[in-house]
Amino acid sequence: MSTDGRIHGTTVLAVRRDGVVAIAADGQITVGDVIMKHTARKIRRLYKDKVLGGFAGAVADAITLFERFESRLERHGGNLRKSAVELTKEWRTDKYLRRLEAFLIVADLQDMLLLSGDGEVIEPDAGVMAIGSGAPYAQAAATALMEHSQLPAPEIARIALEIAASLCIYTNTSITVDVLEP
Repeated sequence: MSTDGRIHGTTVLAVRRDGVVAIAADGQITVGDVIMKHTARKIRRLYKDKVLGGFAGAVADAITLFERFESRLERHGGNLRKSAVELTKEWRTDKYLRRLEAFLIVADLQDMLLLSGDGEVIEPDAGVMAIGSGAPYAQAAATALMEHSQLPAPEIARIALEIAASLCIYTNTSITVDVLEP
């Protein structure tokens, strides 16, 4: 990460199993090499509590993107895919938005997507997706738990984030897990 004073590092993980979606995030906010906050909330409920979103990156940028995404969800009656594609098109082409530094994971009971300012709208193959500095650790742990346990999605998300926190200095164990169930 950087010592340029910008906020870096977080870990957000989404897991889908048996129709249940869980998004987990750590609470650490790091500015350069200093931990500024331990209990930040990086998960949001959107569109009448039917969509979960998590972010990694600059907080103000992520909030701006969530506000725009929520307006797309309202406009399209909660259609996650259509709203995601519209947001990423605007994010990539708008002179102001394309400078925003964040990644988003958004999910409803049908879809889970990663959104970026490069125009990416990515759906995971195996029901596991992570963003942020601890993403590789969390995703690997969650994938292993999915393949070798019968744990429910919220437990997989929490345990995988705990594993990531034991490896990534930009991820802590102040973990929030939010769940969508049918």
